[in-house]
Amino acid sequence: MASNKQPKKKKKSKEKIDNYQIFNITVRVTQSLFLVFISFLLLIAALGTGIGMGYFAFLVEDTKIPSKVELQQDLGDITQTSKLVYANGNTISNIRSDLRRTNVASNQISPLLKKAVVATEDEYFYKHHGVVPKAVVRALLSEAIGGGGGGGSTLTQQLVKQQILSSETTFKRKANEILLALEVEKNFSKDEIITMYLNVSPFGRNNHGQNIAGVQEAAMGIFGKNASDLNLPQAAFIAGLPQSPIIYSPYTNDGQLKNNFTYGLKRKNVVLFSMYRNHDITKKEYEEAKNYDITKDFLPASQVQNTSYGFLYDTVMSQAIDIIVNQLATKDGLTESQLADDDVYNEYARTAKDTLANGGYTIQTTIDEGIYQAMQQAVNDYGSYLDTNYNDPVEVGNVLMDNATGRILGFVGGRNYNQNQFNHAFDAKRQAGSAIKPVLVYGPAIDLGLMGSESRVSDYATSWKTGDDAGKEIVNATNKGSNTFQTVREALNWSNNIPAYNIYQEVLNETGDKNFVYNNYLAKMNYPASDIWQYESAPLGVATLSVVSQTNGFQTLANHGIYQQGYLIEAITNSKGKKIYKHKQNPVRVFSEESASIMNDLMRSVLQAQITTSYKTDLSSLNASLANLDWVGKTGSTNDWADSWLVVSTPKVTISSWSGYEDNRPSDSNAGRRTSLYLANLVNRIYQVSPEVFGTNEKFTLADSVKKEKVSKFTGQKNQGTVKIGNTEWKSFGEETTSLWAKNGPVDTSFRFGIGGTDENYQDYWKKFTPAKKEENNKDKESKEKTEKENKDENANQEDSEQEEKNEDKKTD
Repeated sequence: MASNKQPKKKKKSKEKIDNYQIFNITVRVTQSLFLVFISFLLLIAALGTGIGMGYFAFLVEDTKIPSKVELQQDLGDITQTSKLVYANGNTISNIRSDLRRTNVASNQISPLLKKAVVATEDEYFYKHHGVVPKAVVRALLSEAIGGGGGGGSTLTQQLVKQQILSSETTFKRKANEILLALEVEKNFSKDEIITMYLNVSPFGRNNHGQNIAGVQEAAMGIFGKNASDLNLPQAAFIAGLPQSPIIYSPYTNDGQLKNNFTYGLKRKNVVLFSMYRNHDITKKEYEEAKNYDITKDFLPASQVQNTSYGFLYDTVMSQAIDIIVNQLATKDGLTESQLADDDVYNEYARTAKDTLANGGYTIQTTIDEGIYQAMQQAVNDYGSYLDTNYNDPVEVGNVLMDNATGRILGFVGGRNYNQNQFNHAFDAKRQAGSAIKPVLVYGPAIDLGLMGSESRVSDYATSWKTGDDAGKEIVNATNKGSNTFQTVREALNWSNNIPAYNIYQEVLNETGDKNFVYNNYLAKMNYPASDIWQYESAPLGVATLSVVSQTNGFQTLANHGIYQQGYLIEAITNSKGKKIYKHKQNPVRVFSEESASIMNDLMRSVLQAQITTSYKTDLSSLNASLANLDWVGKTGSTNDWADSWLVVSTPKVTISSWSGYEDNRPSDSNAGRRTSLYLANLVNRIYQVSPEVFGTNEKFTLADSVKKEKVSKFTGQKNQGTVKIGNTEWKSFGEETTSLWAKNGPVDTSFRFGIGGTDENYQDYWKKFTPAKKEENNKDKESKEKTEKENKDENANQEDSEQEEKNEDKKTD
């Protein structure tokens, strides 16, 4: 029995051993498998990491790592509000932009605002080094499966994306974002980073309906206070805006308050909760801020006011854009002909406009604030002096220019900007009338030495020789010719067309070049190129010019014959205070000093004679001291008085006035009188605020080298020579006067002594001299005979006396 039990016990033990071994084996196998699996995962991870790092390196291999200076420039390249300023630095207006932004320093931003942004946008901001790996992986996976790349960006990454990269969702852009974010963190402090972020981020709209960026504009445009003065609920509201600025903004695109603030208020509360969760505020502060009625703090809608500087704003901006366009085109290597293409220019103009509007630029103008305001007030007060019986107002354009520099000190663009935005001082091109004669006709002829101030010019009736009007009579403003030879001074005083025609033809004939005057005079003053300058009618003022161009011509004469282009912009300064543009003087000698001084002497006579203008009288009735300044100038009018001009200068400034209807409607013969009265009042108003601008003690003087020649009043040539009239020869020609010559000089008097005219005209003119000369000769003969008789009588008396003495002697003997 015993032997039968023993084997059973051994079997049971063996089973226990087998189970134990199986368990151990299982554990060991499992462990091995686990280790193999872990090793496999580690291998896969290593391979994945290597592949990932390799792929990352591939994505960023072309990315240039910027230096700290370059990063600072890129991250600080914020669009800021730009402005126009007067010559004295006072603001004219901010430049209108689709986006308003103002940069502020860290200490100008409320700490509450910084905490609110960090708690909401990047709670690990002060712990990470530019990126949060888990968030990046999550964002990349989201992109990979097509869920979008939302989230995962730190404040640093957001800053990089806004300022350096685009917002496209690609692996390459994300890789560059990570790389640059790490560089930013390496080069800048956390406070610098968050300050830059708060200065560039979008914050919706302000109460003007303008798009705004940066916390300063947000604080001012929504609550009317600085970013440093925000309370907790206001800070939370602004901090919540960047996620969806337009949705959360309390304003519509025209600056009106929205009917429903729900989205913005909910977002504010989310920010407050984030701050509470982040231990930035207490529960009590959280509750109070959440229940705070922030809607009462929203600013009411307000319209942007720019219209009071409409003409000035528009003109300065137009010229500033042109300056930047030329800089950009030069940088890109464009030629003038390429830039002349409208499409090319317009593309550059859009870039230039955006650059100026959003770059924090300051455009310094030449405009004198007091003078400009006085001119605007004057046109408001006296513009009606120009009106006729029509219901529509007569438009006007005025420019005041410094002679020595070309600086435009003030201008009038029109009667009322709100009713008519067309700038009549800069943009309107109107027929120049007789106001162009000093620079087109008289100036060149005197400069070439073809005539002096007292030379004689035919004012006999004549007709056009060429063109559609060939054979038709040339007429003066008041007659068909005075049938005489006028002096140059008289012809200019009367503003007669026939003498101007004759002088101009003399210049073209003597030079043998129909473009001579334009090429050698007008082109130097930037007058527009045109075939008109070749026409016979050119000296009558048929060419169209702007008021500023006409002013520049007289500036040249007043500035001793030196042209200085009129300009409005002195300098353009960027947001860092660096001048990116400074006006450079480019003086151009147009007329000799001698001829310019003679022209000023002649134009002084125009105003003193008061044949074509009552300017001196009108000015004297307002301000005798002002009228006594040394004024020179010229009038001008066109057919049916559709255009009325008066341009006057002192040695220091030139001021011009044009008036007329925009549709070239006729006016009446009193148009010049009205222009004179208006300009006198305008000048007087300027004098009230800035008397020194006119140079009260300065005088026009003749250049030392001007030739002062004695000439016959009758012929304008030397009072010598031989002229045979009928059977009589004449060798002297009556009274003398002084003629001013720039060069050459008068010659001996001859039968054809003047400029223009036919032989018949000269014969007729000499008749006016002959009777006077005969009478003079008769008087000389009578005087001679009388003298001879007196001498004979005296001799006879002497002989009688001697005979009496002899007789007395005989008696004595």
